[in-house]
Amino acid sequence: MRRLIFLVVGLCMFCGRAFADEGMWLLPALQRMNIRDMQDKGLRITAEEIYSANGHSLKDAIVIFGGGCTGEIVSPDGLLFTNHHCGYGAIQSLSTLERDILKYGYWAMDRDQELPAPGLSVTFIRHIEDVTDEILGGIDQGMSQARREEAVEENIKALTEKYREKEQFEGMNFRVAPFYGGNQYVLFAMEVYRDIRLVGTPPNSIGKFGGDTDNWMWPRHTGDFSVFRVYSTAEGKPAEYSKDNVPYQSPVHLKISLKGVEEGDFAMIMGFPGSTQRYMTSYEIDQMLTLSNPNRINIRGQRQQILWDAMIKDDAVRIKYAAKYAGSSNYWKNSIGMSRGVEKLGVKAQKEAQEEAFRRWVAQSPERSVYGPALELIQGAVEERAAASHASQYISETMLSGVEIVRAAGVYDILSNRVDSPEETVDDSLIESVQAAAAGFYKDYEPELDRRVAKVMIPLLRDNVPANELPSFFSVIDSDFAGDTDRYIDWLYDTSVFTSQTGFEGTLAEAVGNGDFSRLKEDPAVALRKSVVEAYTSALNRNTPVNERYREGHRLYVAGLLDMYPDRMNYPDANFTIRLTYGNVYPYRPADGVIYDYYTTLTGVMEKEDPENPEFVVPEKLKELYYARDFGPYGKDGYMPVCFLSNNDITGGNSGSPVLDGDGNLLGLAFDGNWEAMSGDIAFEPDLQRCINVDIRYVLFIIGKFAGATHLIDELTIVR
Repeated sequence: MRRLIFLVVGLCMFCGRAFADEGMWLLPALQRMNIRDMQDKGLRITAEEIYSANGHSLKDAIVIFGGGCTGEIVSPDGLLFTNHHCGYGAIQSLSTLERDILKYGYWAMDRDQELPAPGLSVTFIRHIEDVTDEILGGIDQGMSQARREEAVEENIKALTEKYREKEQFEGMNFRVAPFYGGNQYVLFAMEVYRDIRLVGTPPNSIGKFGGDTDNWMWPRHTGDFSVFRVYSTAEGKPAEYSKDNVPYQSPVHLKISLKGVEEGDFAMIMGFPGSTQRYMTSYEIDQMLTLSNPNRINIRGQRQQILWDAMIKDDAVRIKYAAKYAGSSNYWKNSIGMSRGVEKLGVKAQKEAQEEAFRRWVAQSPERSVYGPALELIQGAVEERAAASHASQYISETMLSGVEIVRAAGVYDILSNRVDSPEETVDDSLIESVQAAAAGFYKDYEPELDRRVAKVMIPLLRDNVPANELPSFFSVIDSDFAGDTDRYIDWLYDTSVFTSQTGFEGTLAEAVGNGDFSRLKEDPAVALRKSVVEAYTSALNRNTPVNERYREGHRLYVAGLLDMYPDRMNYPDANFTIRLTYGNVYPYRPADGVIYDYYTTLTGVMEKEDPENPEFVVPEKLKELYYARDFGPYGKDGYMPVCFLSNNDITGGNSGSPVLDGDGNLLGLAFDGNWEAMSGDIAFEPDLQRCINVDIRYVLFIIGKFAGATHLIDELTIVR
């Protein structure tokens, strides 16, 4: 079977295309797989100019921004563009009541004003190599899935150790990523830069215009961008923040086109799509529609309403919870749209038809019997894991993510291993780590708001999870508080030292002074956290063998599909590795009699203005520029472009990705998908699926005309 899988994966790289504009393609295969189709659609540069294994190419300007987005280098001095929502955590962290960057924006008028963003990183991909033979070599197809995975991990560890010894990879990180369900492996060598500084960001009223109401929707009028700079040592190497660091001297940066876009124009996107499930089965769709999405929608919806009510009443709370709320809300609305799209577009029926065809195909030849168990393994695993998955999701969403005092008590976890072991000592470095973790948490924490959240989340958990699956702290509520959850919660928040930074740090200092950590160890929040983690871990552990069977079935099913369709060019699911998608600028028809144009303008911002709604406030300066038609070189025919559509195949992680024209010049930044095709992570819908992009002309208009940061415009390489 090993030979068969390798042959299928290899062959698919030379096959004809399955669907126009669908696909998240690996860069090393562009010359073999895609270049002719790309040129037919309007590409004017070579595959080597996009990706070169031995020299510099456009790939070298595309970076991982933070932990889950894409960015692009746009100047020789390490200037970087990404989405506003990608930089939102750093922007929020740098905001205070005295300097409310979220509300008013920020622009560094020289490099001394660029703000260090602690914890933020930018990652460059330096080398890509197919290592399937090294990873799967020696794998016995008779192995159990668990033993197979152990062998794969052993091979990955040995391979990465070998690469670390090579001089050209000194100081780099390595990731060996699986593709096609674990039938192929590719190594990525990466350099991570950690001195990243905020250069500029528009206010929320531009960068987040439309808020949750417009999220995932078209027409869109959001200036979703922010500007950062990468710093390095004088030698160009990664380093922690230092005033002695210099702007990173990039060998490649993107040129910026002011030519704009027209319907039918070529558009390609390079970035790091996070996760798709295009090989998902009908059984998994059932679980998503009936279990995981409804759970997420219910829990997050209730918590977000409590946070929102508090945020609109108090600016201090708004600043503290802005990033938390945005992160939760984005995936909440995604889940609503995903379920809607899957049901409306009949995706489950499509999957069922494919599965039936797969079964018939397997039955036609004894040589295909190796694929026979695939669907049964998947179906059995999905059904068997449902109960524990439900419990673990509810515990995670309500308690580990929802009730923040549980996370606060997690600071004690840093201490607990040494405190509980007589052989270990609590030294200064450990205490400093604990203090740093606490400071980071309490900076954005409101205990009274958290108390209100807990009074909703804890009953919600009890009402939706069987008693034998619940954390043990519910027995304390029943025995010590006569089942009165609110009284337990009030006691918890009134008693625990973890509700405030001063309370925690005072107790910690006392414990360090007398060597007695019992007060921290016996704190009710620590007991709460312990019971929550135990219940969550127990649920996850019950599914460990079940998930192994699922992964075995998935691997066989994907391998079988590749074998079943030898003339189809099958791309692997997204897994936050660098990919390219290409297509064209197009409008779409979401419903009978409805036609959505491919672009929006600043006129739409003014039409949506609602001073009473914080999601649709328009800054006075922006209105002045609009009514004066003062668009500079960025407007066209008396209007100011804001966003445009393309039919590129993207998903989460592509946020901030560059949209490039046929010459490789920057047209805009991808930032969203559209509501009508939210099923796209599971099934691409070519007639409906669109990528929403902020036009680079609007980005430059905001930087140059709105913010007056013309020195940043001067730093760019602009093609007119």
